[in-house]
Amino acid sequence: MDLIVNIKIDHDSRKPKYKQIVDSIIDDISRGNLNVGQKIPSINEISEEFYLSRDTVEKAYNLLKERKIIESVKGKGFYVAKTDLINKVNILFLINKLSSYKMTIYNAFLNAIGTNAHLDLHIYHCDETLFLKLMERYKGHYDYYVIMSHFKNEQLQYVGYTDKVLNAIEEIPDNKLVLLDNKIDFLKEDIVQVYQDFEDDIIKALKEGLEKLKKYKKLILVYPDKSVYPYPREILHGFRKFCVTHSFDFEVLDDIYESMELRAGDTYITIKETDLVDLVKQVRESSLILGKEIGIVSYNDTPLKELLGITVIGTDFKKMGETTAQLILENRKDQIKNDFRFIDRKSM
Repeated sequence: MDLIVNIKIDHDSRKPKYKQIVDSIIDDISRGNLNVGQKIPSINEISEEFYLSRDTVEKAYNLLKERKIIESVKGKGFYVAKTDLINKVNILFLINKLSSYKMTIYNAFLNAIGTNAHLDLHIYHCDETLFLKLMERYKGHYDYYVIMSHFKNEQLQYVGYTDKVLNAIEEIPDNKLVLLDNKIDFLKEDIVQVYQDFEDDIIKALKEGLEKLKKYKKLILVYPDKSVYPYPREILHGFRKFCVTHSFDFEVLDDIYESMELRAGDTYITIKETDLVDLVKQVRESSLILGKEIGIVSYNDTPLKELLGITVIGTDFKKMGETTAQLILENRKDQIKNDFRFIDRKSM
């Protein structure tokens, strides 16, 4: 039997089978494969084709009817109802790594964009080759391409983009391109960009904490120079500028090593979560009092850092996702710098 609905059933998935049916039909409608008034297979047909119980298929169809996505006509069968799903916006969301911060952006965007959008999430792991393959595969398939542009070179050092990446991005029509997190300055102004200014942000955030920092003699930035997921070098530049401007003795380390030589009067600024954990452990094992004799500032906030009383500097990832969704919904082509915050807690 040839089904007109592209139903995908993964018997190994933990997602309930009825939910897989619902998602498949909604996806077909949103992509325009099913039209208003078009008849869809009966419960028995779906049941027999995919070896599912009739109750499972009936549960899926009842849920679709409750949401007014399909309607039943007595003696005739089930039909696609008039629904806003027909006008669903298809969005490709490309992020460089699967971190809690990136997922905060994605989930905030997903919640703010609402039910009239279909999102596909892909992770390219800061890899130019993988990114270019994804761009080629999905060229012309989406209404919007939401891209976080963060890459690494062969030495595992950070680059915001490469020539090939920029060429691929510039092939996307301006009205479909959305850049997140990292701004590309010389692209056209009539595109959506919601971004961090990594150099300026760290300068302004540390300036907010200047009075507390003054009680320390030396500032130490733990910046991983090489990493599978490298960090923008503008953070490093901004840190150095702040220290020179305000006459701080400073040092840059690429790691928190075992048996660090911890000294009273030092404040550490960590970026990686693992460096923060290792540093806190070593401080606790020392005789130094955190927040009085030695300070810690961490990059980007989490609930756990709040619970532990760790001072943080970082952008508002939730707001970044929400702002981006709002610009798409309102069809605005603004370029907006996202809020960056200094949050003072007891670790400094």
